[in-house]
Amino acid sequence: MTTADGSALSLALARAMLSRFPLIDGHNDLPWELREKFGGDVGAVDLTAVVAGTHTDIPRLVAGGVGGQFWSVFVPARLAGEAAVIAVLEQVDLVHRLVRRYPSRFELATTADDVARAFAAGRIASLLGAEGGHSIGGSLGVLRSLYALGVRYLTLTHNSSVGWASSATDDVVPGGLTDFGREVVRQMQRLGMLVDLSHVAPVTMHAALDVARAPVIFSHSSALALCDNPRNVPDEVLLRLAVNGGVCMVTFVPFFVSQECNDWFGGLRAEVAARGLDPRDLSAVYAVKGDWAAAHPEPAATLAQVADHVEHVRSVAGIEHVGLGGDFDGTPNLPAGLHDVSRYPALFAELLRRRWSEADCEALAGGNILRVLRAAESFAAADE
Repeated sequence: MTTADGSALSLALARAMLSRFPLIDGHNDLPWELREKFGGDVGAVDLTAVVAGTHTDIPRLVAGGVGGQFWSVFVPARLAGEAAVIAVLEQVDLVHRLVRRYPSRFELATTADDVARAFAAGRIASLLGAEGGHSIGGSLGVLRSLYALGVRYLTLTHNSSVGWASSATDDVVPGGLTDFGREVVRQMQRLGMLVDLSHVAPVTMHAALDVARAPVIFSHSSALALCDNPRNVPDEVLLRLAVNGGVCMVTFVPFFVSQECNDWFGGLRAEVAARGLDPRDLSAVYAVKGDWAAAHPEPAATLAQVADHVEHVRSVAGIEHVGLGGDFDGTPNLPAGLHDVSRYPALFAELLRRRWSEADCEALAGGNILRVLRAAESFAAADE
């Protein structure tokens, strides 16, 4: 068998697998892209056709075998207080409108059983994740309201620290979490909302794990041991995650996957700061990126490197604690071979070539995050 024949066979096997069990991705920023490009008007874009300038639409989700998607109801850290709360509610509303617009393809999911039912019916289970604790405006009432509207995880910070939790890319709050931050974690778990530790500093990861009584997640992070980016997860935290029962959903962002890409991005951020702009503000970073890249060609990450991160998380935490959170439409560039949501089968084909079993692939694709969802639901029910 030639290499080409072997690759074609692996890809066919991967596609067949993804028709038998749901692939559930932990993080996709299409809702914010629709807000930025179309003013949040879901009628201004046809997701049943390929949408130029995005990584995501229905034909490519179907081609990628996506059975469930956590849509990020992201709010940039530059918004705070009432403005952040309004923005997150508008983003939740946008996702609800998307689901209603495409009822034959999308189904709102708030439980693991909802995901299974949608997948069995041939629809993409649509879950919501709020990115950034600033979106609750310091209010547990807003947090509870987001849960009532279907939000099933909250990322404690984005690129800036909030008053009660430390970001990986900002000043550290002493102890990682304040008393209020610890109460946010407790309240989330009493509700059945997943605590998402992507974006937070290691001290916050440990502080949250100290408080957590149900499994937590990283919705879109990779392994620090392979790429020294502060957004990635240290091995010591992966070991604690295994004890906690949670899952690290490996992301595809080149700066988190490739050390060469990370070093290049570090230079870009330094240039942003030198121009008097905020390197935590992604809009500022991407505004400078074109000029920087003209003088400093951007390196590329690879699909194989993403597979390396998946295998590293598995080797440290165990097969029960790894998942996928691509961050499509949340990053301008992606690894070669993973350029949009249609490319998940290529990643699973690579893992099959690395002698992953179908059971292991099923755990990675969605089995692990469904287990965590069920555990969160059970803990909340027992706590009532």
